[in-house]
Amino acid sequence: MTATTTRAGTPAQESDLIDVPALLRAYYDLIPDVTNPDQKVAFGTSGHRGSALDAAFNETHIAAITQAIVEYRTSQGITGPLFMGRDTHALSRPAETTALEVLVANNVRVLVDEFDDFVPTPALSHAIIKYNAEGHDDQADGIVITPSHNPPRDGGFKYNPPHGGPADSDATSWIANRANEIISAGSKDVMRGEPSAVETYDFRRNYVEDLVNIIDVEAIKKAGVRIGADPLGGASVHYWQLIAETYGLDLTVVNPNVDPAWGFMTLDWDEKIRMDPSSPSAMASVLAHKDDFDILTGNDADADRHGIVTPDGGLMNPNHYLAVAVQYLYTHRPDWNPEAAIGKTLVSSTMIDRVAESLGRTLWEVPVGFKWFVPGLIDGSVAFGGEESAGASFLRKDGTVWTTDKDGILLALLASEILAVTGKTPSQLYVELTEQFGSPVYERKDAVASKEQKARLGKLNGSAITATELAGDPIIARLSEAPGNGAAVGGVKVVTDKAWFAARPSGTEDVYKIYGESFVGAEHLARVQAEAKVIVDEALGN
Repeated sequence: MTATTTRAGTPAQESDLIDVPALLRAYYDLIPDVTNPDQKVAFGTSGHRGSALDAAFNETHIAAITQAIVEYRTSQGITGPLFMGRDTHALSRPAETTALEVLVANNVRVLVDEFDDFVPTPALSHAIIKYNAEGHDDQADGIVITPSHNPPRDGGFKYNPPHGGPADSDATSWIANRANEIISAGSKDVMRGEPSAVETYDFRRNYVEDLVNIIDVEAIKKAGVRIGADPLGGASVHYWQLIAETYGLDLTVVNPNVDPAWGFMTLDWDEKIRMDPSSPSAMASVLAHKDDFDILTGNDADADRHGIVTPDGGLMNPNHYLAVAVQYLYTHRPDWNPEAAIGKTLVSSTMIDRVAESLGRTLWEVPVGFKWFVPGLIDGSVAFGGEESAGASFLRKDGTVWTTDKDGILLALLASEILAVTGKTPSQLYVELTEQFGSPVYERKDAVASKEQKARLGKLNGSAITATELAGDPIIARLSEAPGNGAAVGGVKVVTDKAWFAARPSGTEDVYKIYGESFVGAEHLARVQAEAKVIVDEALGN
């Protein structure tokens, strides 16, 4: 990350807040020019995102994307209900209204929340999977309207096919291309109607009452774990209260406020309001309560990410918690397939590799993007999938699929189960892992790159790396394809016995990201990072 600025971690001021009415007006008033790359429909790893103020997320976009989704699901023979939910971003409500008008006009059976409540991403994934496991003659899919942890000015729109997880690149490319065609032709192919006869579904209760089949809630209750949960103004706000009531847990919703401007947040590292539960700056107000609870957690706006705070360790690094979660789950889920692999993304900590080896489990290393874990979670061949960006999910106690999208509520509850069962906090257990496997130092930095350089990096082959050493140690791997599934990583990863770095182009800024980790120490990591930039620049011909 870039250097922390002076206001990072301090409360947002009036000047930091968006003008919500102006943002909503822009959604309807601005017409995008899809010949402009910044205004066309473009699906990243988690859907189409942008701001109405930049003509990047407007009524025109959402109507065209929804029409394209209708045509896509028809082409795939998907005729069941479409579950739809939204988060607490200001643009999510108008986008939901637009999408409903298009879906109803196209005679799609749509299910929205029974209480007009916000719907976390994992609850929507759970609903799709539940319906499709019930033996219906048709299959359900879904749309979740969220830009995840992005700033309040942004909107997001994501399609989840019948497997319940993020759509793969074949589907998103088809949908994006068709949506841009529709807009270019004046949106005449978009059908619109009054969203009057829409069905409802109780996402909240269906999700919460099923948690007993994946989390040992009885152990948490018996141990009397004092839990604090901060939704960070996001979609999980009413879920936490129902979890407390349903299972009789000592659980306090630390901040139940929902504000589309997020005026109660502390500023992130770059002085922006960003609901990232893995960021110490964004979580500063939550951390003020760390001594009030045994386990304190945070979620982002759609609750697909988690932040874990303990009295002894503060906010855990996501990599540290993922390693602890893997160690705990694979030794406390006796009904899981003994051959089930451990899933991690290419830029997650090597600590997970060492834990996997000690457990005698196969490590399944994939490119960045939770979509890669979907097939394994569905068939049980991967029992846990996690990303360094604080997103993960795992299987039910019986080894069957729970969600195929990231579940921040689940991972937050797991921290309390770990404490209840082991008597130790996740941060204490991580210290034990470092005593066994070493203590890695991990960091991500950004380096300036033009669009052309980013494009070259995204297609770079590992064989283009000519260096033989990294920070004084022999290079043992130069990867441009993930070891787990052979898929292109969209960059490169260079590995030694003591360290690694990975370089990937940013999808939103003119930089590339350098991830690095060293089991030697901070000075060694700094050397790895410096040499990484030289190695990548040489490979790019800079």
